[in-house]
Amino acid sequence: MAQRARQNFDIAIIGAGPAGLSAAAKAAEYDLEARAANPDHTTSHILIEGSPLHANTLQRYQKGKHVMDEPGYLDLRSPLEFGAGKREQILDTWQQGISDTGINFCPNTEVSKVTGSRGNFIIECANGSSIGANYVVLSIGTQGNPRRLGVEGDNSHFVQYQLDDPNEYQNEDIIVIGAGDAAIENALALAENNRVIIVNRKNEFTRAKQGNLDNVLEAINDRNMAFSCRYDASVKSLSVPEPGAVGTVTLNTARGDETLTCNRIVARLGSIPPRQFVERCGIQLPNSDPEAIPELDSQYQCNVDGLYIIGALAGYPLIKQGMNQGFDVIEYIKGKSVKPVDHPLLALKFSLLPYLADVDDILALYQQRVPMFSRLNALAFRELIMESDISYFVDDEQQISHLMQQGRAVQQQRINDINVVRTTDIQRRKLAGLPTKIVAPISEPIITNVAKSGEFIYHHNDYSNSFFTIIEGQVTLSSPDGSDTILGPGQFFGELSLLSGRPRIGNAIASNDTVLIETPRRTMAKLMAANDEVAKGIEIVFLQRTLQQFFTPQASYVELRDIAKSVNTSHFNTGQNIYQEGANGDHLYLIRSGTIALRRLERGNEIVIGQLHSGQIFGQMALMGDPVRRESAYATVRSELIEIDRKAFIALLKKSPDSIAKLQAETAKQLKSTAEMAALPEQASLMSFLLAQGTGEGTNVLLINENLCVGCDNCETACAETHNGISRLDRKAGVRFANINLPIACRHCEQPHCMKECPPNAIHRENSGEVYIDDTCIGCGNCETNCPYNVIKLSYQMPEKPPFLSWLFSGIGPGPGEDKAATPSKAAKEAGKQAVKCDACVDRPAGPACVQYCPTGAAQRMEPNDFIDVLNLR
Repeated sequence: MAQRARQNFDIAIIGAGPAGLSAAAKAAEYDLEARAANPDHTTSHILIEGSPLHANTLQRYQKGKHVMDEPGYLDLRSPLEFGAGKREQILDTWQQGISDTGINFCPNTEVSKVTGSRGNFIIECANGSSIGANYVVLSIGTQGNPRRLGVEGDNSHFVQYQLDDPNEYQNEDIIVIGAGDAAIENALALAENNRVIIVNRKNEFTRAKQGNLDNVLEAINDRNMAFSCRYDASVKSLSVPEPGAVGTVTLNTARGDETLTCNRIVARLGSIPPRQFVERCGIQLPNSDPEAIPELDSQYQCNVDGLYIIGALAGYPLIKQGMNQGFDVIEYIKGKSVKPVDHPLLALKFSLLPYLADVDDILALYQQRVPMFSRLNALAFRELIMESDISYFVDDEQQISHLMQQGRAVQQQRINDINVVRTTDIQRRKLAGLPTKIVAPISEPIITNVAKSGEFIYHHNDYSNSFFTIIEGQVTLSSPDGSDTILGPGQFFGELSLLSGRPRIGNAIASNDTVLIETPRRTMAKLMAANDEVAKGIEIVFLQRTLQQFFTPQASYVELRDIAKSVNTSHFNTGQNIYQEGANGDHLYLIRSGTIALRRLERGNEIVIGQLHSGQIFGQMALMGDPVRRESAYATVRSELIEIDRKAFIALLKKSPDSIAKLQAETAKQLKSTAEMAALPEQASLMSFLLAQGTGEGTNVLLINENLCVGCDNCETACAETHNGISRLDRKAGVRFANINLPIACRHCEQPHCMKECPPNAIHRENSGEVYIDDTCIGCGNCETNCPYNVIKLSYQMPEKPPFLSWLFSGIGPGPGEDKAATPSKAAKEAGKQAVKCDACVDRPAGPACVQYCPTGAAQRMEPNDFIDVLNLR
């Protein structure tokens, strides 16, 4: 058989996904311009695709799928059109773009290997042909390698890893496993004709685009849809049925195992990069991790000279990002000096810093200086910086004023520059006879935040949870015991509250000339979910600092590194036993998050003898001379514990002998409290009742002493008068035990369920701990659904009542309290309902109105740590 003649091109693009299509369209534009000057110009590019059609991943999306164009803060720079819309519409637009731009598209050509380097690449194809190229752009994505469930039966007919047409299934019970965009979109499409449960192993959808997040939360909260979510859940086992029959899946959830029946499982757990093919092309990967992606320079070039990688394989799968990369990489190959589309926005973030450096130089400096950042792909790092705030601390008031004035001027200049670039690009495209796009006006980008050095970054016991990284200068962390820790460039802090949900421990103060990156919790959660190395790095520092805080204040983090690596972190579901009374123990436990109850068998009955919360230790007697457990321990809510064995415990005490006395005092205090509780079984039963109601995870719980309560309902009346005529508590609906009434009222949980995935971010927490909802609430009902204690309701804005004195002297109006007969106005109905909940009267100087106006003192708000006082044990 005669050997086929090799085709040779300047640029070969492998993979016709969004990034590859955009690169090919840009290369085709250069060919069009060259052909206009020289009609004999031959096509210098080729787009190679293994499947019959372009954008194979989108082709395999479910029919009618809505495709998003995030991130919204970035412009699209590509010869091809792209905007949010239906899958079919976007595919048709791109098909037309292939024709209009003259892309040299070669489908049904699977590439098996790439050899050579710049100026001499040989692309070997599965059909026996080969293609020569001076440059190769690899845009193959990762979608062909789905991640499996990892349990027996995950490769059976019962589990599918792709959904082509959701309308194929009718009136079925379907479980969708996954929390990313594909899982959400599949679940929502299936829910139109089926009963669907989506299973998320996290407690929120950290990896979802904002649009998908909004949609899935709306579905979860729509009582007319047969759609629900299991958070904090993972697949434990499958019972695979005969084809056509119903099977079961057992989930490991926060409240124990749950078995669900279903007709089928759709698993969308992401994909694994095609490592073997990548290595066959001579591309080096940074480590042996199956999910490792190539390391690239700032122009997307890998270790092979002349071979560029864009799109999902470059580390960022969003369509708009990939298309921008496709545009940029052709410009780089053509020798053009082009900056990424986010460059002017990053320049603003860095604009007031004391550097005379370009954006790329600053980014490179930051990645070099901070070990955690060095683990990130360059594109992921740029996104992290885009979503973070940059703060510069200086001590000169005049300098601060000058920088702020300068910042406003720079901000306006940058906006002008961006608009000039846009106008120039439109004019260029018109002159070249190329289509132009309508671009939305740019909003005011974020500039560097300038702050006074010496002021607090946060205070002790603040309920904030952002994550801080030091680039320049120093930050002093002052612990409650008076000791100081000074952190410098490359170090981070704030991880204790980020990971545990606990209030800040100690104060943080920045020195002069300090540069900080402050990253929101959601961004960090997304990053940690996507990057195991970053998650492990933050986790190990968390453990080092936790051990230092509780056992060895004088020891350095370096000294504690090996001990931190030896301890284990365990999760316990609600009601799950940690250890049993009478067993031999060889660990103590430090509560990272959650609440633990201690109980003992007394006269044949188990009674609660103590409760412990995040930041406390228990079980230490097993390592202090009494290995036999004198009580049982169980989790009253989903809890996370740090387990410290005898070897680690002894090593910690050797590093800080002074901590022994503190530990002994804390142990003696615990023993005294449990002994007193054990001696009073009625009080122990009351404690058991309170913990069973989930109060252990609260930080501000309302209790009413029924022996003192006279039923006047002043508490509800005062609440309604304080909150626009709507009471945020319900005394009568409260649960009761003995003389204690636990009314329906917010307990301001340590890790608030209601704050989880609020679409407009309308729920906030004061540094003092109160959780409240602002006026940006859109009434989606997500917080109402997520709250396990029924303390949130949706309500219209009620009409304003006549003044109190009008009612008192003239009888005008309904009087104090909630007017049950009131009806919302037409304007209020048009505005829609908003979420209403107790805010502990956060803005009221006198504190909670329900407590202040209780005439007998029966109503009191308290922390769970104060429950012992309620039981008259102290």
